[in-house]
Amino acid sequence: MARNEEKAMSSLNRWTAQKRDLEKANNLGKSTYVGGALPASATYGPYAAKKRPKIASEVDTVREGEHWRSDIIQGVAQKIKEIQNAALGEHRIRDLNDEINKDLREKKYWEEQIKTLGGPDYVTNGLKESETYGAELASHSGYKYFGAAKDLPGVRELFENTEVPEAPRKTRKQLFKNIQPDYYGWRDEEDGLLILAEQQAEHEAVKREVARWQAEQANRPAKRSKKDAEEAKS
Repeated sequence: MARNEEKAMSSLNRWTAQKRDLEKANNLGKSTYVGGALPASATYGPYAAKKRPKIASEVDTVREGEHWRSDIIQGVAQKIKEIQNAALGEHRIRDLNDEINKDLREKKYWEEQIKTLGGPDYVTNGLKESETYGAELASHSGYKYFGAAKDLPGVRELFENTEVPEAPRKTRKQLFKNIQPDYYGWRDEEDGLLILAEQQAEHEAVKREVARWQAEQANRPAKRSKKDAEEAKS
């Protein structure tokens, strides 16, 4: 049974390879290849025969800039996956971590060039999935550690001893710099709605006090006059 499945998979792989080679011959130089089984980085399409320019400003179309940006992202994702393996050895892990940081800086250059050419603003609005896996030291701004690189000798201690710097305290002058007269209520009288609300509240408060006073007077016994008191005594 297993032998039959192996034969079927082998036939499917041969058919897929033939289909891929045929479509490669038909589509090379015309459009981006979208069929068959492709390797990790696309090797077909209008940019198949070109190497990625070292300087992003050499590209003058948004389409090509996005192509090379996607190529960098695919490479970074593959390296982040590889650097998770702590068995690679210290030297290989350090090299991989340096390469990932270098690729992320290059990606930023391509995003700035795409924005300059009128394309999407990846710098501000783009999601940074690959960068979220990295940890950055406060003393080494701009350099991130990925995967097993966080546990390298000397690096782990830096993360353990890292203290979050306290925000600088503001002086009294800085605290009062942006305070407006509204803070002290100096412009409340200029607000017509506020004046109406205050008058209405005052009227209701006076009305409640008058009603309370009238109720007290109604429940209080009537006072006898002085003449009535003398007659009662005699």
